[in-house]
Amino acid sequence: MWRRLVIALSLLIAAGIGTSFVLDRLLPPNLERFADQSVTVLDSQGAVLRAFTSRDGMWRLRTTPEDVEPRYLAMLKAYEDRRFERHVGVDPLALGRALWQMASRGRIVSGGSTLTMQAARLLEPHPHDLLGKLADIARALQLEWHYGKREILTYYLTLAPFGGNLEGVRAASLAYFGKEPAQLTDGQAALLVALPQSPTRRRPELNPLAARNARDQVLNRLERAGLVSPVAAAAARDESLPRQRLGFPFQAPHLADRLAAGAAGGSRIATTIDGRLQTAIERLAQREAAAYADGARLAILVVENQSRAVRAYLGNTDFNAPQGQLDLAQASRSPGSTLKPFIYGIAFDDLLLHPETMIDDRPMRFGSYAPQNFDRGFHGTVSVRYALQHSLNVPAVAVLDRVGPERFAAALRQAGAQLSFPRIGETAALPLALGGVGIDLADLTMLYAAIAAGGEVKPLIFSGDAPPAPGIRLISRTAAAYLTGILVDAPLPDGISPRAGRRDRGWIAFKTGTSYGFRDAWAIGYSATHTIGVWVGRAEGTPRPEAYGRNTAAPVLFKLFDLMPANGLAPLPAPDGDAIQAASAAQLPANLRRFAAVPAAGTDAPSIVYPPDGAIIDLADRPARHAGQLALIADGGEPPLQWIVNGRPLPSQPHTGQQFWPIDGDGFARITLVDRRGRTASAEVRLRSDWR
Repeated sequence: MWRRLVIALSLLIAAGIGTSFVLDRLLPPNLERFADQSVTVLDSQGAVLRAFTSRDGMWRLRTTPEDVEPRYLAMLKAYEDRRFERHVGVDPLALGRALWQMASRGRIVSGGSTLTMQAARLLEPHPHDLLGKLADIARALQLEWHYGKREILTYYLTLAPFGGNLEGVRAASLAYFGKEPAQLTDGQAALLVALPQSPTRRRPELNPLAARNARDQVLNRLERAGLVSPVAAAAARDESLPRQRLGFPFQAPHLADRLAAGAAGGSRIATTIDGRLQTAIERLAQREAAAYADGARLAILVVENQSRAVRAYLGNTDFNAPQGQLDLAQASRSPGSTLKPFIYGIAFDDLLLHPETMIDDRPMRFGSYAPQNFDRGFHGTVSVRYALQHSLNVPAVAVLDRVGPERFAAALRQAGAQLSFPRIGETAALPLALGGVGIDLADLTMLYAAIAAGGEVKPLIFSGDAPPAPGIRLISRTAAAYLTGILVDAPLPDGISPRAGRRDRGWIAFKTGTSYGFRDAWAIGYSATHTIGVWVGRAEGTPRPEAYGRNTAAPVLFKLFDLMPANGLAPLPAPDGDAIQAASAAQLPANLRRFAAVPAAGTDAPSIVYPPDGAIIDLADRPARHAGQLALIADGGEPPLQWIVNGRPLPSQPHTGQQFWPIDGDGFARITLVDRRGRTASAEVRLRSDWR
């Protein structure tokens, strides 16, 4: 009989094992809910820059035991499952206690569920009835069979409900306390232990009394168990509760959008962004944009020179404003004069020029193209150093004519810059020197970082796990050193003193640019350690009269450098040992003393750039410094130029195409421009101070 009993039991056990094996194969653990996690984009220290909801609309951030405060884990296990590390998914003692309490008191006092059973129910939600409890037991045994304790705890920490669409300890900690779960206090940890038992009824922002009672109940039990001292428990009970849910981190949203596109659920995307610097720059940009009365936006990039890692990225000033989703750091815009240093750099390498070479700034015609300077005047014969520091247009075009615009554009493309021309099929031409091409802020900043690093271009690095990319030499180390020596002494913008702009923070080399029609204002600068690019303009690309790089973008650039680490002891880069050393043109070899440009020629007929014919001008929207006057801007013509408004001539301007007319009231104004040869241009505009 005993032999038959043993055989029967053995067969029963074998059948049970076989059945369990078959059921396990037919019904494996369902991890679909766990896989549907929020994608998170992280800064260089692992803090969340931006998170995205899961496919079912939940904030479900993957959370591992290593992500949370150890005290929280100790509280959780002590309160929910004291024998978690020892049982096999089901705790017979806890289940027996729960059944005894229900039988003796006539109601459910405790459920007896282990953390493994709770994880099973979170993976596959179902009603809390007897069948559901049996399913939890079976699934818990199955989870323990397949996975270790760390994985099971990860399921719970990621899926536990905390009210509304919050799931997981990390999501709850960020939403209620604005911090990572590794930084929880005792009171905060106790609240997060209590919430999943009744997440709707105990939500602290909706039911603060219930939340407080639940938290204190956890603290009382932990105090009785000796896990929390009476003093610590009292202090934790005195902690205030969160009064509202906080917004999830929302930094560098445009970059986060780009990096998260197509990422699998639960992906943690590490970036090179410095979270603290990003916060400071976003706040500064919001303050600056608030001062613009015309709806202008900013885009900013900060790059670490040595690694080419992007430490801050601002694609637009306000993501939630109209057109705020446009990433203006990736928008192709006219760069104005910001490409000039690279023209000179290539010419330095070709031994066409030296910083002390003399070059003419006078009226010139290159075929049908007759460039003029920004101030519409000419400076005569100047050094290349002076021409670049003061961004003179005619010398830059003359040098590009010698270098070759197609060759120059090809060099920029080979270095990784994406160039776009106004018309399909259009090739590079001389207007390229003055911004006759499209390029985005990211590529322009990449090119300037190459000057700072000795002339070698490398792709910008946005992702923390991106492998280093090989560099492409655009200019030599000597040419880069020449450019730095020139740009470090460029005239500072108004309001920036030499001491504040340079000595306290180390040297800063910079260049500004303004696109045609005042649509885009640029300032790109670099120090020994960082390169910063700034773009200011309207998202739709409409003109901003009298807003140009030097007065709009450059002041922001220097404020940004004030946020950078000090590098006051870093020396300026020196040219290679075989570079030509000269303090003036007289010390140069004969072929470098003077640059032979195209001979002088005639000029195009004059035209009125601003205000355009037929424009309606809102006088109420004029900047304070220009209240009561209207800027008149000309192009072409042979100076001196004469402006005539409503039949009355204005004072003659012999060397500039810009004049200011004192406005004499609302109404129509007839504006006429006459050059030295008697050629004319006219425009009729309407002035209104009651614009609605």
